[in-house]
This record gives sequence, C-alpha cells and structure tokens, in this order.
Amino acid sequence: MQQPASAGVTNHAIPSYLQADHLGPWGNYLQQVDRVTPYLGHLARWVETLKRPKRILIVDVPIELDNGTIAHYEGYRVQHNLSRGPGKGGVRFHQDVTLSEVMALSAWMSVKNAAVNVPYGGAKGGIRVDPKTLSRGELERLTRRYTSEIGLLIGPSKDIPAPDVNTNGQIMAWMMDTYSMNTGATATGVVTGKPVDLGGSLGRVEATGRGVFTVGVEAAKLTGLSVQGARIAVQGFGNVGGTAGKLFADVGAKVVAVQDHTGTIHNANGLDVPALLAHVAAKGGVGGFDGAEAMDAADFWSVDCDILIPAALEGQITKENAGKIKAKMVIEGANGPTTTEADDILTEKGVLVLPDVLANAGGVTVSYFEWVQDFSSFFWSEDEINARLVRIMQDAFAAIWQVAQQHGVTLRTATFIVACQRILHAREMRGLYP
Repeated sequence: MQQPASAGVTNHAIPSYLQADHLGPWGNYLQQVDRVTPYLGHLARWVETLKRPKRILIVDVPIELDNGTIAHYEGYRVQHNLSRGPGKGGVRFHQDVTLSEVMALSAWMSVKNAAVNVPYGGAKGGIRVDPKTLSRGELERLTRRYTSEIGLLIGPSKDIPAPDVNTNGQIMAWMMDTYSMNTGATATGVVTGKPVDLGGSLGRVEATGRGVFTVGVEAAKLTGLSVQGARIAVQGFGNVGGTAGKLFADVGAKVVAVQDHTGTIHNANGLDVPALLAHVAAKGGVGGFDGAEAMDAADFWSVDCDILIPAALEGQITKENAGKIKAKMVIEGANGPTTTEADDILTEKGVLVLPDVLANAGGVTVSYFEWVQDFSSFFWSEDEINARLVRIMQDAFAAIWQVAQQHGVTLRTATFIVACQRILHAREMRGLYP
C-alpha cells in the first residue's frame, strides 16, 4: 500500500515542555497525523488542532505512606480534543508514565472515539508510580488524592476516566466516591469501568478483547484466512489479551504462544486457554504454566503464527523485531504497540495490521454504553450489550476497510482519515470561540 509523498516526518512546532530530540509516543502520533493530512481536503486547514492538546493538567499527588513518611507522585490528565463531546480515556498507574505518553494516548482516544463514532473527545490520565510497591490503603489514598487534584477537569459531562494499565473496577469505585463526596451528590457517570453494583455495565471487562476478536474475524473473512485452526500469539494475557485469546480458541483457533511480564510460553499444539486463564488469575502471570514450554522473550516475535495480538504496552513492535514477525495479521489490543518504522516494515512484508484506534475500541464503546445507562438509570442485559458492541465494531471496520481500498492506504491511515475528518468537521462547524 502506498503512503503519500508527504508521509515523512514534518517539522513541528514542539512545545517547550517536551524535548524536540526525544518526543516519545507523542512523536509517533505526530507522524501518523502527517500521513493522514493529504487526505483531509479542505479540513486540512484545521489540522494543527490535532497536534495540540486542548488542555494539560500536571498535579502533585502527596500521600502518607503506612510507615508515616510523605511520598509525592507525579499525576497527569490530558484532554486532547473535546469538539465531539466530553473527554473520555483511561487512567494508568505505571512507573514509566510520561507526559508525552499521556498526550499520545489522549490523542489516540480522540481518534478511536471518532473512528467508532461515539460522541466523545479524547482524554487520558496517569500517575507515575509502581502500584505493586503500595499497600491497598496507600493505593486508595493515592487514587483519592489524584481524583481530588484533577477534580476541576472531570465530570459526567466534562471528562470521564476509565481503567487502563494497572487500574481496575476498585480504582474506579474510589474515584467515583471521591468525586461524589467532593461535589455532594452520587455521580455514577463520572467514571466507567466501575463494579456493576455501583452502576458499572455488564460486559465491560471483556469488551476490549471482544472488540479485538470481532475485527479480527471480519478481517479474516475479507482476506481468506480461516480462523478455525489459525495459530495465535498473544502478548499480555489480562482483560484484553486473555479475553481475545479465549474467544479465538472458542471458535477453533490455537493459541500457541503467550508473553507477559512474568515470562514467555509456547506450545505448538495449542495452549489450554481456560487452564492458562485460571493460572494467570492465581499466579498473576503466565510464567510457570505447566502446559507449555518456556521460551526466550526475544523469540516470541519470530514464533510461527497466523495472527499476532500485542495486548500489553506501547512501543513493543519496533524496527528491530518487526522483520522477524511471521504472522499474516497483527491485531493491536494495546495502545500504540507498533512504532511508525515497524508499521512500514510490516506493510512492506504484506502483514495486515488492524490498528489500535480501531481494534481496541470495544472498551470505550461499552464504556459509552455504561455512561448512557448511568444517565438513564436503566441497565441492559449482557446479550444486548455484546450484540450492540459487535454491530458497532463490524460497521466501523467495514467503513474503514472501504476507505483503505479506495485510497490504497493501510488500515491505520484509513482509520485516521475517517476519524480526523469527523473531528475536524465538528471543529469547523463549531468555529472558534470567542
């Protein structure tokens, strides 16, 4: 597939708070915007809107540790674009969180929400902390203090956080309670991904993995790849990778390799996915699973497979390992797992990449359902939720596939074309105030 002549890196006005020689994930996002710009038509005059987050909040998060000392953590909330609706995006707790990363993740949320046409803008948050070093009490105090610090930005009609890396339903419950206490009224709609007993939605935990599976099946139909008997390799086996692996295994695919932070395992005959999921739940990772052989982490990328699902952190597929990948299809369950250089290598090899901004949009789609249910205080069955999710993902994939064929571009560029046109059309119609 061809990229336009201007697909290279453009000189950008880099904000003073980033390093021009080390832009990190934000630099990756800027290159993606450059690639879509030639397809935006008259809307290209607004493209700088996409290269500047609307609002960035950096907060100090002090808490008292169990030993009586005071610890300070760096917290972020970035609202990239709110032209199509309130901000929507997760909160991650990770020791390597950076401003560049949160900026890029918020921008990818803008694209993702527009790609599946849910009425949200993009936002993201994070705290620079290794949550494994904290007790439950410390984690709760950290969450509540962070929520209070970003409280002036979030709200059911302003910006709605959700779980991301190292956060879960309990974290969302603490965030909801803190916001509600600060505003004086229970506000279930301030976050999504909550426990069902607090206004969470059925199907939310599995939603991202179900979306990954759904677009994978649709792409397999169009490319003649039989899902039954297909060999799957998955990086990350939590809510996203684990759910996607189970759904593929349920229709006859073989999960042959899995990698996470605890190890890399392989079984050419196919892993027992239910047993592996039980092992992960009990042990916290795939390492030490009896039904497989351990393999070197670097060898994961060259494993014989038909479908590769990176569902861990960003920046995993790079120019160093992309050439080793033998899969016919890569389905991005994680956010930003493939660098721009790696993307080009995969395209040249004829590997079909289903990009994160489409493939993992199932999570935010069911978050949207949760938000709607909270506003109406009327809740749907899990079957209804899954059926609506599958329909939205199938429709979005079909439209993006058509654009890719029309312009002869990758699915990533096609997703950006569809999404950025929607975002900038909204920006143009709203105009500039004042």
